[in-house]
Amino acid sequence: MNSPELLPVGRRVAYWRGRRRLSQQVFADRLGRSKSWVDKVERGVRSLDKVSTLRDIAAVLRIDTAVLLGRDAQPAAMAERVEGVERIREALSTYEIALGRPVARNGAVPADRLARDVEHAWVTFQHARYPQAVAAVPGLLAGVQRAAADDPGWGRPLLVEGYRLTASVLVKLGEVELGWLAADRAMAAATGDPVLVAAAAVQLGQVFRAAGRARAAQSAVLAAGYKIAPADPAEGAPGALSLCGTLLVQGALSAARRGDDRAAIELLDEAAGMAARVGDGQDHHRTAFGPTAVDLARAAAALDLGDAGEAVAWHERTTRRDGWRWLPLEHRAAHLVDAARAYAWADDPARAGRVLLDADRLAPAEVRHRPAAREVLAQVARDPHAPAAIIELAVAVGVT
Repeated sequence: MNSPELLPVGRRVAYWRGRRRLSQQVFADRLGRSKSWVDKVERGVRSLDKVSTLRDIAAVLRIDTAVLLGRDAQPAAMAERVEGVERIREALSTYEIALGRPVARNGAVPADRLARDVEHAWVTFQHARYPQAVAAVPGLLAGVQRAAADDPGWGRPLLVEGYRLTASVLVKLGEVELGWLAADRAMAAATGDPVLVAAAAVQLGQVFRAAGRARAAQSAVLAAGYKIAPADPAEGAPGALSLCGTLLVQGALSAARRGDDRAAIELLDEAAGMAARVGDGQDHHRTAFGPTAVDLARAAAALDLGDAGEAVAWHERTTRRDGWRWLPLEHRAAHLVDAARAYAWADDPARAGRVLLDADRLAPAEVRHRPAAREVLAQVARDPHAPAAIIELAVAVGVT
């Protein structure tokens, strides 16, 4: 098959639709078009001459408009990301152990080394080194699946962590459906252990929100969180408080996504009480939960509720704290992307641009590999008052 960037635009639409495993009918439904319209576009009978239509198609296919148009702004990075995701898809499609098929024993990883591999993969993700995390996931999944089959006692927690990490990476890259599969596997592996279920529910909530299922997200995370909630928060262990508090934050963000400002505020206030007991600088169960994380969530909730001014105020207030610097790079960079969106909505493209540049300096992969961040960058770069440095970044990233 010809390289996709050499194909006519209609054939590129067909190519990427196939890569996303969408039928013409499903693709048409998501675009609000007819199947006949899609067929004519892919065969070159109907031309695509409206920028808005191209952007709609690119959004459904989860690619940049530049890629759809065949520009070579960043084909290497796009190809690397797509191939990495395909390898993860293959790893999630492997059922040799469940089906009783023979697996090479010489590839088994000792327990202590496997635990270190899981730890290292999480650190890689939290340092926003997404290409490296993507590359590590397939081998890691094979290792934790074998460990759980050989010795469920010590292997099951590693299996849950492996699936949690996989879901986190996939959601970050905009691969929501595949991330849903990984989060579902984490929940299934965790069943019977309330703490493991609560840990897995963190990623499940993220996946549900990314998939537009905010009500389901809120229901799932609150059920898991309250199941492990200490009767008296003053006596709760930091790990349990961190998990429960994080799930309350997830519930608040889901409520905000649904427009329920009262529930969002109440849940965030409840989480803040737990965060005060935990303190900043902690990372129990990979949550980075603490007072600073809760107040950054207040900014995100305000943004979802349509109050850009409130979001900006929480951003500016919270990022001055010492606790801000103690958060993982991934957490900080993701927040800066949200802050850029808030400034853009508040008609301050200059500050939006500066915040995006800060995010790029802090964690380049957040801006260059995360589709949601690239979308914000493109939006800010189109503003006539955007800083020159943002235009240069947009050109370098390939989103102009």
